[in-house]
Amino acid sequence: MPIEKTVLGGLTTYVVSEIPAGQQPELAVVLCHGYGASGRDLIGLTQAIGEIRPSVLSSTVFLYPAAPLDLSNMGIPYGRAWWHIDLDRLLNRPTPELLARFRRDVPAGAPEARQLLQGLVAAAGEHLGLAANQFVLGGFSQGSMLATDVALRMTGGPAALCILSGALVNEVEWRKLAAKHAPLQVLQSHGRQDQLLMYPQATALKDLLADAGHDVEFVAFEGGHEIPPVIVHRLAELIARVGRR
Repeated sequence: MPIEKTVLGGLTTYVVSEIPAGQQPELAVVLCHGYGASGRDLIGLTQAIGEIRPSVLSSTVFLYPAAPLDLSNMGIPYGRAWWHIDLDRLLNRPTPELLARFRRDVPAGAPEARQLLQGLVAAAGEHLGLAANQFVLGGFSQGSMLATDVALRMTGGPAALCILSGALVNEVEWRKLAAKHAPLQVLQSHGRQDQLLMYPQATALKDLLADAGHDVEFVAFEGGHEIPPVIVHRLAELIARVGRR
């Protein structure tokens, strides 16, 4: 599967596309990796989605941006992050106070990451000739939280939002943004045994979006911090569905 490495909006981005040369894409799917992963971490989703819904590949371009922060000096080779997280405290000392602050606060560095992803969407839209409602935004874990932050600020889009093992942060602002935004089509998934971003952190985000009138398909699964096959199938179905609009 062809993979092109480029820079869009200041972010190194891996572009995966099987659209014939000279043909205009109908949809762009932007998927942001999680904390500590490499920029290539989610690339395999394109092939998996194509195996489930082959028709998607003839009209959809997939964009996988690499987060701006390099974590190699923290002992995570090739690891990157959208913003820094105190993983030790989150995993080993998740006090009620810490979890409440995690849900409420704006993560340090998140606004800068948001600007970069907004720049990527703008640059990709101009380069590919696509409007905001021809983008699917999403990601895994930290990447899904960034995608949510950007999606809630988009005018006229996105076509859908995919929150894979994400959680609620920046609650006050997100609640206001969600109430003002036109109804979004949302696919959200979470493992009931997730020990990094615990299940109630996900259902809090689901409730916030649903209470604001957004169409949330929430898929719980028996597992941890992961993207199981059932979720890949749901993601493929969603992309095929919005691509036909």
